[in-house]
Amino acid sequence: MTNVTLTLHPLLSQGTRLAEEGDYAAAARTLIAHLGQHKDEPQGMAQLGFVAMRLGALGQAEHFLRRAIAHGAGEFDIRRNLASVLSQQEKPQEAIPLIEELVRESGDIGLQSVRAGILDKLGRSEEALASQGQLARAHPDAPQMWIAYGHGLRSAGRVDEAIAAYRQAIAAYDEFGEAWWGLASIKQPVLGDSDVDAMRSALAVAVDLRNLAPLHFALACALHDRSDYEGAFHHYDEGNRLRAESLKYDARELTDEIAEVERIADHDFMTRFGDTPLGDSRPIFIVSLPRSGSTLLEQMLGSHPQIEPVGELPYAPAILRSFMEMATRRNRVTVLQAIASLTDSQAALFGNDYLARAALHRKTDKPFFIDKLPHNWSNILFIKRIIPQARFIDIRRPAMDCCFSNFTQSFTSAHAASFALRDVGQCYVDNVRLMDHLDRAAPGLVHHISYQALIEDPRTEVSRVLDYLGLPWDDTILDFHQLDRVVRTPSSEQVRRPLNRDGMEVWKPYSQWLDPLREVLGELAEG
Repeated sequence: MTNVTLTLHPLLSQGTRLAEEGDYAAAARTLIAHLGQHKDEPQGMAQLGFVAMRLGALGQAEHFLRRAIAHGAGEFDIRRNLASVLSQQEKPQEAIPLIEELVRESGDIGLQSVRAGILDKLGRSEEALASQGQLARAHPDAPQMWIAYGHGLRSAGRVDEAIAAYRQAIAAYDEFGEAWWGLASIKQPVLGDSDVDAMRSALAVAVDLRNLAPLHFALACALHDRSDYEGAFHHYDEGNRLRAESLKYDARELTDEIAEVERIADHDFMTRFGDTPLGDSRPIFIVSLPRSGSTLLEQMLGSHPQIEPVGELPYAPAILRSFMEMATRRNRVTVLQAIASLTDSQAALFGNDYLARAALHRKTDKPFFIDKLPHNWSNILFIKRIIPQARFIDIRRPAMDCCFSNFTQSFTSAHAASFALRDVGQCYVDNVRLMDHLDRAAPGLVHHISYQALIEDPRTEVSRVLDYLGLPWDDTILDFHQLDRVVRTPSSEQVRRPLNRDGMEVWKPYSQWLDPLREVLGELAEG
């Protein structure tokens, strides 16, 4: 943006200054006033697009950035903002060509890394891994490049190489918490005594929360492996406390949302949903809390010759977020109220959008595919409304195991409920409430499976799932651990092994510190 442009347009200058100061709401008002006087002025639209992006109004940000570019604002930063907005909205097919154009112009390693990450999300794993490896080797002192490469190697089952990549990241920056967590989260003893000493030293000097929290989790894992449960719990608790303080998660919001579903989404509400399928694809949504056994179930079902597993697709939440941005533009409405207002044609547009994005991940023409994104348990009503043929499978792990396992996982803010024992317990309670309500309001909508029963009698449990899907039994399901595919979850090593009881009663060594969790769970703690 030139100084001449700013001088000619004082409101644009004022809006730009407000944006630089971080007062985005005031900046938006000022820029809208500027565009009211100078319709389609490209720099004003570009700046308004940037402000909308900062405010989280991604749909509006895309609209204004595209209009700015169409009217001649082709600067690199403007196109980079558009690429970022497309990526945040989970529109990979549109984001990748633009990112590649920007990379050709600049050679920017950050954009190259973003491109590799999007390719990985799309299931173009070999291409992504090659790019990540090239970036790491070309920039050996950039720990984030080694981390991305390590994650890709681990997802591909190349664990020893992943360990080496994580250690390269630590060699470049010994306080880098994500690299230590990468090592610690591998389901085999990796961290030696010298590593424990190194993590303690790093914690003594680290100041960045992005390093402190995962360092605490990694050290906790190492102490757990040494049966120092008191020390391990201290570090799990501290890592979670740091994350919780920065996010200010409010568990009551989810509780209130489930209460609204219980009040409004009765049998009559559910029967108003359409039942005409969209196309021939049949999506199966594994809906559960994280750390419930969903990856194991996906791997087993994905061994069936008529089912393709495609991982955790971010598209249902992304489409819902865009829908809610539109629905709340004039008046504040809840998700359930917005769903109730959807016309059949609007629902079909959203459903077809989801299926088109999901198709980018498909490598076969099998009739069924699995989307196992955990967050979708709270999106069941929206998904059912836009994709009438959707099937839902809820896998439930015993409450104490599930909740404690979440508490010990170094999650991002996407799983903010996991950062306090009371919050993760309340999330489990709310999940059970929703499932119980749906069973009453729409019997058969969701099929339920017990993680414990799946471990003890897999043939019986999976046969029931297949009956729900209308599919015959196939013996390849019991050889699930031989399925050759990339697994992008913390359970990537576990699902490459035969069934075992390693995930059972993991909380017991920590029992004396878990009273806050028991209090919230109540009777569920006994299950």
